Amino acid sequence: MTPPSPRDAAVSAKAVGVLAALGVLALSPSAFADSFADAAGRGTGSAFLFALTAGLLTALTPCVYPMIPITVSIFGGKGTTRGRSFALATFYVAGIAVMFGTLGTIFALLGKAFGTFLANPWVVVPLALLFVAMAMSMFGAFELALPTGLQNRLSRVGGRGFAGAFAMGLVGGLIAAPCTGPPLAGILAYVATTRDAVQGFALLATYAGGIGVPFWLIAGFSMQLPKSGRWMEAVKSVFGVALLVAALYYVKTVIPSLQEITGRTSTFLFAALAAAAVGVAIGAVHLSFYGSPAQKLRKGAGVALMVGGLFAVTNFVLTPKIELDWLKSEETAVATARASGKPLMIDFMAEWCLPCRELEVQVFSNPQVASELQNFTLLKVDLTRQDEDEALELITRKYGVMTLPAVRFVTPTGKIAAHLNAMLTVPEFLDLLEKSKACTANASAC
Repeated sequence: MTPPSPRDAAVSAKAVGVLAALGVLALSPSAFADSFADAAGRGTGSAFLFALTAGLLTALTPCVYPMIPITVSIFGGKGTTRGRSFALATFYVAGIAVMFGTLGTIFALLGKAFGTFLANPWVVVPLALLFVAMAMSMFGAFELALPTGLQNRLSRVGGRGFAGAFAMGLVGGLIAAPCTGPPLAGILAYVATTRDAVQGFALLATYAGGIGVPFWLIAGFSMQLPKSGRWMEAVKSVFGVALLVAALYYVKTVIPSLQEITGRTSTFLFAALAAAAVGVAIGAVHLSFYGSPAQKLRKGAGVALMVGGLFAVTNFVLTPKIELDWLKSEETAVATARASGKPLMIDFMAEWCLPCRELEVQVFSNPQVASELQNFTLLKVDLTRQDEDEALELITRKYGVMTLPAVRFVTPTGKIAAHLNAMLTVPEFLDLLEKSKACTANASAC
């Protein structure tokens, strides 16, 4: 076997360095959250960063990685300049972005219907089992990927040229499909909740951009990607853990006890992170289930600790750090507001509504906001199973709730003083509270 030339070795080392840096970014707590709910709860920028890095990790899985050199060689073979090769790669990634972006737009338009599905045990349980099966595949129990022949055929759709590269990209997502897992499901759930078609397209296109990073590295910079090896098994293990965390995240809507695995203190967070770290240390990522019985036992224990720790972190992030005194009955809340003379704040939420959780964690739990809310009567309306309760349908019509998140501010006399239909910053929310109090004190201020 001919040893690599110094130039090839340098280029390969450069590629490894770039991918390692991107991998560290992708696996950092601020970027690659264990669920998209976690990332979305940190703000729009974090949500897009999650989408990008999740796409990159998808590109490093066996569903995509082995096909990258083959695909690039088709639209950027010998005789193709670096500039043209980079442009062709960009058109290819644009095709993937359009395919995934269209999917995001569709789910955004589906809106509440998709969220209702995620509250149905007959949908949630099979979805969780599918994630578990995909995780088992990542850990080597069986192979989950499109047949090699079909992958090769799909990778050649469109032929040469810019239009051909774009057409290849349109079907490129099918090759990645078996490895998309929880990142894609989490993004789609978020998009369906917000019902923002533009943001839905942008988030999924960003996810596709992450998948396209290795294509740009090869086509634009003549880099050689590291060969498949043990490092890819580590990537598969990371995805396997993420799939198991996702399974727990979705199934907790039908198993309430899972939601109780949470806390509000830094001690709980430290314990959860420590459990995940111990899981990594004893072999959750670097060991294989193909080894000796002792290695298999260590791997299993490591995976269990890592999954449990990350799931607990997810619950911690989504748990409001300040408990508010919420009423659950509209009739009681209206009567209380009228008797006390305090304005009424109604928070319409659902277990599947990620922006609703974002409001709870980032806004309602803000100390200044929580202090101001003591001057309000608080009512929480759970729309998780709205289609099963006619009373919930009536209350949403009464207050004009068409989408989530939704917050209504009502005077003690029953007049709507202000409303919220999207995520707001703390200062913006405080302004709404002031407007509501002013409307309560003086009807002409409404």
